[in-house]
Amino acid sequence: MRITIDIDAKVLERIQMATGQRKKSRAVNQALAEYLRSRERAKFIGRALGGKTDYSRSNEDLEEREVYEAQI
Repeated sequence: MRITIDIDAKVLERIQMATGQRKKSRAVNQALAEYLRSRERAKFIGRALGGKTDYSRSNEDLEEREVYEAQI
C-alpha cells in the first residue's frame, strides 16, 4: 500500500542504520514490523506474568515433541 507521510530526516536515517536497510521503504516496513512484534511480545509477557495466559503444555509434553534440544 502506498501512502505519503512526513518523517524527520534524522529519524529516518537512524531507522535505516538500525535496520541495515538502504531503501527507505524497506527500512520503515522492517522497523514497523519489529515494533509490532515487540508490542505483541510485551503484551504476552504481561498476560503471562499476570496469570492470564493458560499454556497447557507441560515440560514432558514439550520434550516428547522434541521441541527442546540439548545444547552441547
